Amino acid sequence: MNELFLFSSSVRRDPAIDRWMEVHSGELGAIARRWFQVMRDCGDDVRELLHDGHPTACVGEAAFAYVNAFKAHVNVGFFRGAELADPDGLLEGAGKFMRHVKLRPEGNVDARALAKLIETAYTDMKGRMKAG
Repeated sequence: MNELFLFSSSVRRDPAIDRWMEVHSGELGAIARRWFQVMRDCGDDVRELLHDGHPTACVGEAAFAYVNAFKAHVNVGFFRGAELADPDGLLEGAGKFMRHVKLRPEGNVDARALAKLIETAYTDMKGRMKAG
């Protein structure tokens, strides 16, 4: 479990995330809500918390993905994104571990490919937790 972001404070449903979603209304909020729900739906072991001010999804205590809203876009981010298979080329970033997908209201994202990427991140983290 080397290099994992672990959060012992993660819970099944965090009311702080619901408040975050209420504050982030409009198009960007709708984008964030949609994709965070996909994260929540990955499995019964998904937990969540606000980390650095944005909704973060975990497998148990290990963070695998997040959403964050900015002025003109939403990031769907992956804590171990640099190591994920990304056959559709959605991921951006050059960090050692993290990658993100930048979503804009006027942009078209391949929803199937993004949902698959989220599922891949969840499955990857689940495997890392079992191996650790």
